[in-house]
Amino acid sequence: MKKLILFSSLFMGTFIFAQGIQFDEGKFASILAKAKKENKLIFIDAYASWCGPCKLMVKNIFPLQNVGDYYNSHFINTKIDMEKGEGLDLAKKYNVKAFPTYLFINGDGEEIHRTLGYVEENDFIQFAKDAEDPNKRLASLKQKFENGEKDPEFLKNLASLTVYNDVEFSGKVLDRYFQEKPTMDQEDVQILLMGLQSTDSPLYKIFQTKKEDIVKIMSAERYDFFDKNTILNTIIKKSYNADTKTWNDNYFITETQSFLSKEEADKILKRAKITKALKNKDITTYEKLSLELYKDYSTIGAEELNSMAWNFFENVNTKSSLEKAIAWAQESVKKNENYANTDTLANLYNKTGDKINAKRWAEKSIELAKKTGEDFSDTENLLKTL
Repeated sequence: MKKLILFSSLFMGTFIFAQGIQFDEGKFASILAKAKKENKLIFIDAYASWCGPCKLMVKNIFPLQNVGDYYNSHFINTKIDMEKGEGLDLAKKYNVKAFPTYLFINGDGEEIHRTLGYVEENDFIQFAKDAEDPNKRLASLKQKFENGEKDPEFLKNLASLTVYNDVEFSGKVLDRYFQEKPTMDQEDVQILLMGLQSTDSPLYKIFQTKKEDIVKIMSAERYDFFDKNTILNTIIKKSYNADTKTWNDNYFITETQSFLSKEEADKILKRAKITKALKNKDITTYEKLSLELYKDYSTIGAEELNSMAWNFFENVNTKSSLEKAIAWAQESVKKNENYANTDTLANLYNKTGDKINAKRWAEKSIELAKKTGEDFSDTENLLKTL
């Protein structure tokens, strides 16, 4: 996973590309009022700061002239981090569970259409046109399904649009789809796996009944891997009480003892707790558990170490902990030197007051970025301050 923020300057308010989409700043309430006054739909790029495809859309698609021409003339456009500020409530309201999600909202705040993921130029414009066509909006597609539509291509498209945010409905769609198209191909398996998050899901039942077909496309070992992870994710979910924000460790250990060693179970549970603590902004718990889990980091991969180091840069202020994060970043660089981890190292040194090393690694990071064609504007801005 790449470092969590590559384009932080894009998320500070209005950002207008020279030829691409113009994103409106301000509170969502004011954007709603503007959309209602101008009788336009709102296009929301619902993103998360760590999301790779979100960054690629910012880099490759949003700046395109054809995309900008259409979206700017037809919609009020805005970008909202769904894990910060008012984005947290909007994510709940519009059931955003995957990133990037693209929402089309009317002036009354009602969802009209949605899609998600990295989308190429022509398809991205077509999605916008579909949002304006009442016959092609998601609500209309769902109604068409309820009326008995059996066309496989229609069903596959509808399943891909709903598999993340409405698993129950997507399960019904895929169930009908596989009745109409009994032979699975690789794209069918991908759609099924996208929504496979719990053993309680109707998609899991399809995953089980279609095992013979699925292992023709992927190996039996890969099938078992997805099966095990689905079971594990379900146990993790049931081990956590969202109301009290507490964990049932005994339940987790008991439920996983048939396929995990005690050591494996302890590590996985601690990782889950770390993830949840960060999401809940419980930085004290996050910091403590992370330091425990990564006390011995000699066998940890470069990307994971870089991700943890960057998380500490963003969220932790204890100097001794930041020095530990520097050690993680150094190990990441040692294992696989690249733009992302050298930039992380530069930022960590700067945060701890070591301007000399911050400058050294910022220059190295920019040098590496130029070789690979990556955007290094944030690193360049850091270098200017040193």
